[in-house]
Amino acid sequence: MMQRRRFLGKSAVVAGVATLAMPAIAQTTPTVKWRMSTSWPKSLDTIYGSADEMCKRVAQLTGGKFEIRAFAGGEIVPPAQNMDAVSAGTVECNHVLASAFIGKNTAIAFDTGLPFGLNSRQHNAWLQYGGGMDAMREIYKKYGIVNLVCGNVGVQMGGFYRKEIKSVADLQGLKMRIGGIGGMVLAKLGAVPQQIPAADIYPSLEKGTIDAAEWIGPYDDAKLGLHKVAHYYYAPGWWEGSASITTMVNANAWNALPPAYKAAFECAANEQTLKMLADYDWRNPEALKRLIGQGAKLAYFPKSVMDAAFKASSELMDELAEKNPDFKAVLPQWRKVRRDQASWFRVTEAELDNYTAAAVTKAQ
Repeated sequence: MMQRRRFLGKSAVVAGVATLAMPAIAQTTPTVKWRMSTSWPKSLDTIYGSADEMCKRVAQLTGGKFEIRAFAGGEIVPPAQNMDAVSAGTVECNHVLASAFIGKNTAIAFDTGLPFGLNSRQHNAWLQYGGGMDAMREIYKKYGIVNLVCGNVGVQMGGFYRKEIKSVADLQGLKMRIGGIGGMVLAKLGAVPQQIPAADIYPSLEKGTIDAAEWIGPYDDAKLGLHKVAHYYYAPGWWEGSASITTMVNANAWNALPPAYKAAFECAANEQTLKMLADYDWRNPEALKRLIGQGAKLAYFPKSVMDAAFKASSELMDELAEKNPDFKAVLPQWRKVRRDQASWFRVTEAELDNYTAAAVTKAQ
């Protein structure tokens, strides 16, 4: 009985200390509320859904103390102003394809991925372990921004076309919805790139204002209904071997966060880097089957077009390096990483993937 009283007494003391400690802990963890502007309509449950899920995860990891609300493109600011909004502190963070903002600095394209560049795994390896993140942080610092990777859609499709692409000559005068460095490469090949937000792609293609459009891949492309007005569906999207998604964060807002909140934000971003890619890999195969069943004509760019695009891409990168010191500083290390990774993947991943794909298809 005496031992039981002593045990209960100690328990009461421990409980009392815990009760006293809780208010003190609560006082050291402030409530923080942020807004996240995105470039995506809510109908895209993959990419917008990833942004929303990331915000919820941050709240979960901080016991609801750090709240971030995601907004669809245009709800706070137009998608084209997402970087400016973060830089100015109008919103604390965004969720974007960084290459949409190469008008400010062409070197930002490295953050998303370049034509004939690194695939999703190679890109992440470069950012996390190959000096890529340090290089990008130096560039974003000029705009009062801290960048984090928060997703990847993988290799994109080459888009929907109203006519067949049989040679480079078929690109002459082709009006295509495409932005970033890929659009600049196509311009060198005679095409006319157009910057058009997601919501306007279908009507532009339907009216004939444009002749072709690329977006992401089968699952999202089907949601936009592009196959209904342009039947030729080309692969691959050589302009982005890896389309990495970025969350740009206002530097002042970031620096004001408690360390635990920064860790929660980074953890949620890293989770979505994995989960978004998995989401697309899961959804795209069935979506492609449905698109073909609904009349989409799957095709591959001819080798002559791919060769011309590769040559034009290399020339463009050299030209951009001559004009932009930031681009020039990153390009050599990026090219070395691309060469090393390509050599390694050719020995392992590519060899096995190509054999397995052929063998499985034949077996079925």
